[in-house]
Amino acid sequence: MADAMEVELQEERVFKDPPNIRRLDETVVNRIAAGEVIQRPVSVVKELVENSLDAHSSSVNVVVKDGGLKLIQVTDDGHGIRYEDLPILCERHTTSKLSTFEDLQSIKSMGFRGEALASMTYVGHVTVTTITKGQLHGYRVSYKDGVMEHEPKACAAVKGTQIMVENLFYNMNARRKTLQSSADDYSKIVDLLSRFAIHHAHVSFSCRKHGAARADVHSVGTRSRVDAIRSVYGVSVAQNLMKIEASDNDLSSSVFKMDGLISNFNFVAKKITMVLFINDRLVEWTALKRALEIVYSATLPKASKPFIYMSIVLPLDHVDVNVHPTKREVSILNQEVIIEKIQSLVESKLRNSNDTRTFQEQTIEPSSSGQVCSLKDSDINPSPSGSKPPKVPVHKMVRTDSSDPAGRLHAYMQAKPHSHLEGISSLTSVRSSIRQRRNPKETADLTSIQELIDDIDGNSHSGLLDIVRHCTYVGMADDVFALLQHDTHLYLANVVNLSKELMYQQVLRRFAHFNAIELSNPASLKELIMLALKEEDLNPECEGNDDLKEKIADMSTGLLKQKTEMLEEYFCIHIDIDGNLTKLPVVLDQYTPDMDRVPDFVLCLGNDVDWENEKTCFQAISAALGNFYAMHPPMLPNPTGDGLKFYEKKKPFQNTEDTEIPSGDNVIMATETGNELLSEAETAWAQREWSIQHILFPAVKLFLKPPTSMANNGTFVRVASLEKLYKIFERC
Repeated sequence: MADAMEVELQEERVFKDPPNIRRLDETVVNRIAAGEVIQRPVSVVKELVENSLDAHSSSVNVVVKDGGLKLIQVTDDGHGIRYEDLPILCERHTTSKLSTFEDLQSIKSMGFRGEALASMTYVGHVTVTTITKGQLHGYRVSYKDGVMEHEPKACAAVKGTQIMVENLFYNMNARRKTLQSSADDYSKIVDLLSRFAIHHAHVSFSCRKHGAARADVHSVGTRSRVDAIRSVYGVSVAQNLMKIEASDNDLSSSVFKMDGLISNFNFVAKKITMVLFINDRLVEWTALKRALEIVYSATLPKASKPFIYMSIVLPLDHVDVNVHPTKREVSILNQEVIIEKIQSLVESKLRNSNDTRTFQEQTIEPSSSGQVCSLKDSDINPSPSGSKPPKVPVHKMVRTDSSDPAGRLHAYMQAKPHSHLEGISSLTSVRSSIRQRRNPKETADLTSIQELIDDIDGNSHSGLLDIVRHCTYVGMADDVFALLQHDTHLYLANVVNLSKELMYQQVLRRFAHFNAIELSNPASLKELIMLALKEEDLNPECEGNDDLKEKIADMSTGLLKQKTEMLEEYFCIHIDIDGNLTKLPVVLDQYTPDMDRVPDFVLCLGNDVDWENEKTCFQAISAALGNFYAMHPPMLPNPTGDGLKFYEKKKPFQNTEDTEIPSGDNVIMATETGNELLSEAETAWAQREWSIQHILFPAVKLFLKPPTSMANNGTFVRVASLEKLYKIFERC
């Protein structure tokens, strides 16, 4: 029975007549078309603003209510609409921009289809108020479904046109439900007006919410593109831009002219901003955007989300503007060639702009020794828990959060943004990597290593541990000490001692499970040891010392070559058969030690390690690695304050006037700065400070177990009590 029913159903499907094709009602057609042209409230704003610009307006004002669903009002001071044109203003395919299809080949206006206003009347209530030059009064008229609801009424009006679109998508429930986030739609409108404002810098733009006194976009007509960007996107964007220009007149490949502004090394943002106009038309060009993103990611890893403004002018017959319902995209002749040339130019510009990097440093005078109190166990032991905390007085409130960067010194300095150096991964990836190491792999099954780790755990100072776990990094006080806040106390922390102990502990905890840093050029152990010995030599002119150094270098090199297998297996220190150092361990993720200290490290391995006792051997190698990886001050003096004198060199004064030039002992010397060496020093010191803030202290808070000795050896020094300072200021 069931089989018979199934056969009947199959026969019904086979022999059923095809459906009739019907001509849709014109209202249905128009509403479907309107939904394609007017996709969101921002689509309405874009069409109306482009009409205003086509009308040669010098001022465009936009008012929005409920993200544009309740009200969109665009007012301009353009040439207005003639009274005779009002009856057909909102009919489909009525336009003043072209008359024949061939006109598309030379169209300069932004609008040309005559669909936008008509589409608005099918999905909203449209009211137009307009006046043309020479008229005594204006006219107001409402439209619905493409036609006037009444004859135009005379009214008072100011120069130009005002178009109101109310109750958008009132008859499209599904569309309206998907657009309930008014904040999201309003932000899109603000972004759109911001883009128009920086390209059409000579036009004044404003955008505000209905009823708000303050505009969210407000630009005044100006001749300067940078000034327009400053007023819309802010000073932080405007001050980090570089001008870029390109052109090509090769008829066989591409013909274009481009000018724009692109961000430099110092600009950092969470997402890319690309403002692109082609023949004064705001468009998106995904291929070009992606090409420029690739250039920035490869050239500036720390500034890989740039701000880009470009205006490209192409021959009108090389651009097809009629390829997208909302005119958001265009088709371009020879676009691959144009992209390649712009990409190459941007890459060259970025690579040649190294000298635009700026590092802001502020020297903070360290406190004198007389004002520094020693750190005692009673000062730093954490308070007992278990009881309900009493109400905290105002002067005892802790106003910083160890996880919040707002407490850092740099947050309160008026300074240019820091350059983020090439080769250092983003802050997010740094902290991510640190957290991945919170539970490192199990160490090698060696009793000696476990004993050394137990010594660290058993000798940890509980008070210092509480400080490092919950402190807030404030900034560098000088070359060695960092300023930290814990509760209502300020501490100076010796960065070198902290980093040395952290690296030592990390070596033991990662024992036999290191990743590797591969040296680009293998370094000869003998040459490294000779370098270290020459630096230590107090009497370098003595010839007998050279032979002794050679013997020491040969012996140390031979010893280390014998221990190659153990060094590589346990510490990832690889030495090849020729006695060259080729690999070093990754002790702290995202951190590379100062390679200028490799000679001292190799000498220490050769001379200071007791290779006979296992525990002592591993401890000495770990200590040597800890000292090597510690964040010592760079070899070059700090190029701030008195350190700048090191980079100044004397040269004879060059006289530019027709006066007698002194000679002999009376020669006047002028001072100039060695730019190359100074730049190298600035980079090294800035990189160290960045590493201390973003790599060292996050790792210290997660991993370091401070030994008891740090409470008394000057690693931590309490310098001030904010509670006492508050009382002093209160008395004043």
